[in-house]
Amino acid sequence: MSVTQRSESAQGGVAIVQATGARLVKEFVELPYRLYGGDPHWIPELRRDAHRRLSPRDNPFWAHAEMALFLATRNGRVCGRIAAIEDHAHNAFHRERLAWFGFFEAQDAATAATLLTAAEEWGRRRGCTALRGPANPSLNESAGLLIDGFDDDPYVLMPHNPSVYASYIEGAGFAKAKDLWAWDIDLTVPLGARIARMAERVRKRHGVTVRRVNMRAYYADLKKMVGVYREAWEQNWGFVPPTDAEMKQLATDLKPIIDPDLVLFAEAAGRTVACVVVLPDVNQVLKRMHGNLFPLGLLHFLNRRKIINRSRLVLLGVIPEYRNLGLYPLMIAEIHQRGVANGYVRGELSWTLEDNDAVNAGIEAAGGRRYKTYRLYEKPLG
Repeated sequence: MSVTQRSESAQGGVAIVQATGARLVKEFVELPYRLYGGDPHWIPELRRDAHRRLSPRDNPFWAHAEMALFLATRNGRVCGRIAAIEDHAHNAFHRERLAWFGFFEAQDAATAATLLTAAEEWGRRRGCTALRGPANPSLNESAGLLIDGFDDDPYVLMPHNPSVYASYIEGAGFAKAKDLWAWDIDLTVPLGARIARMAERVRKRHGVTVRRVNMRAYYADLKKMVGVYREAWEQNWGFVPPTDAEMKQLATDLKPIIDPDLVLFAEAAGRTVACVVVLPDVNQVLKRMHGNLFPLGLLHFLNRRKIINRSRLVLLGVIPEYRNLGLYPLMIAEIHQRGVANGYVRGELSWTLEDNDAVNAGIEAAGGRRYKTYRLYEKPLG
């Protein structure tokens, strides 16, 4: 990040300052804890984790990306924030010159317009042709603006925002780039008999075995999962292969909350051909911690198994040459059975691309109900 810059806006007396240095970065991190004080569905992440996500030392994403943090102020008080991001890995993989915006918060439309203008100008100076977002800081972490389904708490690693934000962003000239869907599933309802029959047929015909993650060989299994992930998602819109360092850091961060019964691998002919990762919804615990591990947050975390009864399916992938075998129904049947056995009563499958018809149809067949939409916006910088 460069030297602090300050500019005055004609829109509502809003000033923009580029957040450099520990004090301003702290203000950047702290803003949501103040803005969302009255929102019963906002889940405060640990402040420690919010700082780490922005830190090149702690987040390997910044090894291939650059960022500028901007704060909006009015009468000396912070009223908004935005990050402008250029992910060189994305641009190289997709042969684009995109800039991204993320970590967006604004008290009103004038603040939002001023912040988005600052991000546009940052991207334009770098030769980028469009600005897309929100991504916090990438699609591999937390992404999209919630545009419907505001009456439920978000699941782990999913964003939440006021409903008015869509009008702010669209009013600044941004249009829809892609919608991301979240699906709700009631685990107290038995899985359809058709899915169960298909799963049993796959086991018998193709000799596929399913096992849970080996926590004693956690990082060895991580490599197998990453291999499936890269192959299975390579053709997906917006996908960027995560680096080994990114995946290892994410796996390390999630290891304390993982339920081993909910991380499964399918193997055939000695090869890992599919995997599914479901995370206990630690947001149910974070909601009680108010962004702090101490003094009482640690107690809630240690009691998490008594608190958590929801889970989020974050990854279900089958390598391309095995997709015609029926492995999706097999993995869905397995994870549903194990989730119920471990006491989970509700789940979310998120996110899926709105135009991924095969996956979305399979989720519906398994009893999923689409209940939240997250939108990615884009604006040309010509």
